[in-house]
Amino acid sequence: MAVIAIVGAGPGLGAAVATRFGREGFAVALISRNMRKLESLEQRLAAEGITAKGYVADIGDRSALAAALRSAAEDLGRIEVLQFSPVPSAPFLKPVLDTAVEDLEAAVELSILGSATAIRAVLPGMREAGRGTIILPNGSSAAVPNGDVAGTSVAFAGESAYGAMLHDALAPEGVHVAQLIIPGAIDGGDPLFASAALAERLWLLHARPGAFRITVGADEA
Repeated sequence: MAVIAIVGAGPGLGAAVATRFGREGFAVALISRNMRKLESLEQRLAAEGITAKGYVADIGDRSALAAALRSAAEDLGRIEVLQFSPVPSAPFLKPVLDTAVEDLEAAVELSILGSATAIRAVLPGMREAGRGTIILPNGSSAAVPNGDVAGTSVAFAGESAYGAMLHDALAPEGVHVAQLIIPGAIDGGDPLFASAALAERLWLLHARPGAFRITVGADEA
């Protein structure tokens, strides 16, 4: 059975992606630091007939994150798809003049070092199999710096650069790295940014590999 691991799984986009991939026969590894959230998601997906298992890990704890992904692979099978989509915390969303070095450090730990840790944990299996997909959903500040959310602008830029380099390096091996830019509030009322609609876009990034970066809405005008 194919496996998707969702790092930063939650009841919105993470649950929608789990459901969408689950409908295609994927088992789902859910990674979050909140055990109650994971248990709720496991039950919700099980009710839909989807195999899902939660793993507790703080993304800022690189050892714990790597261990969670290893455990998921041991329990469910080789991870074919990795989605790295933790929600940024409030200190990452300050204006640039109010952003301290410590705020930037925490944002980098989450988005750059966290994504690299997760990717490096699953990449050997993908390369050995000659197939796999790494998905990086990000806000618009990943593409265009926004001084009102300085921490994410800096950290998402680093995550984007790393992902783009991996895309070019891994494409010849059959491993696809993709970024979905979401320039709007998820489930904020616009149907383009509804969790189910975004989950469909993320499924297509896996099913139809192409360019590294796709921006929601850029091709809907």
